[in-house]
Amino acid sequence: MNTSLVIMAAGIGSRFGGGIKQLEPVGYHDEIIMDYSIHDAIQAGFNKVIFIIRKDIENDFKERIGTRIEKVAKEKGIEVHYCFQAIDDLPEGISVPEGRSKPWGTGQAVLAAKEYIHEPFCVINADDYYGKESFKNIHSFLENYSKSAPNNYCMAGFILKNTLSDFGTVTRGICQSDTNGYLTSVVETHDIEKTETGAATHGQLIDANSHVSMNMWGLTPEFIQILEDGFVEFFQKEQDHTKSEYLLPILIGELLEAKKVSVKVLETKDKWFGVTYKEDKPLVVESFRKLIEQGVYKEDLYSDL
Repeated sequence: MNTSLVIMAAGIGSRFGGGIKQLEPVGYHDEIIMDYSIHDAIQAGFNKVIFIIRKDIENDFKERIGTRIEKVAKEKGIEVHYCFQAIDDLPEGISVPEGRSKPWGTGQAVLAAKEYIHEPFCVINADDYYGKESFKNIHSFLENYSKSAPNNYCMAGFILKNTLSDFGTVTRGICQSDTNGYLTSVVETHDIEKTETGAATHGQLIDANSHVSMNMWGLTPEFIQILEDGFVEFFQKEQDHTKSEYLLPILIGELLEAKKVSVKVLETKDKWFGVTYKEDKPLVVESFRKLIEQGVYKEDLYSDL
């Protein structure tokens, strides 16, 4: 079965202090975090890669990673496509409100790739390291996709304590599941900080062993129509559209509440890491060094595919 990896890479990364954090080198040969995700996805069995970027970073993106990935993909029979998230890519009859300065979030980002998504797919953030286990688990789930059950999704369930930064707060989707491991709710929670005893937000303790969403979802091609319809409904809600965002966790949470979909939580104990703040980068570089020393990856990353 064909399966796609959809990589959301359009963010500028304001907390990173300017620049394009997704393109920061972290490996021995200037590999970036995306390289490791793509490697792990191909190794797990995904055979199409779709990049969602902004038009203004296209040249930098292709120079830093796109051309290299295209070469690897050609050797391995993997399709590669580029899509562009834009602030004015909106449903018919809707225009960009005065004062709006950025695109509309992760939901709109995935919609930018709709012309290329015809199969089950995994969507991820470009600047997060997810680990091999999560790609294997999601690909295995997607292999059982059936048109008779188009609203059966999955997500990688990371342990909260494995996803925190030492240098500032983070936003995570805190998850609740039933006894069968199916997601019952996901609450986008802001300003989560690491504490001596675990985690907290605004002084309120959070169970550090909670499952969290890191925006790694396994979805079906039928989800694209739901996403498109939801984007129209998003603009029908009374809210400040100069700042509002159309986010995957919020939409999926609403679909769960309405009992329109099911989402299997696939637990992974891999430690997440990413470059949220500039100070994170040395730790990320060191983390990849250790994974290479442990034999998880080759120094020449793609040589084992």
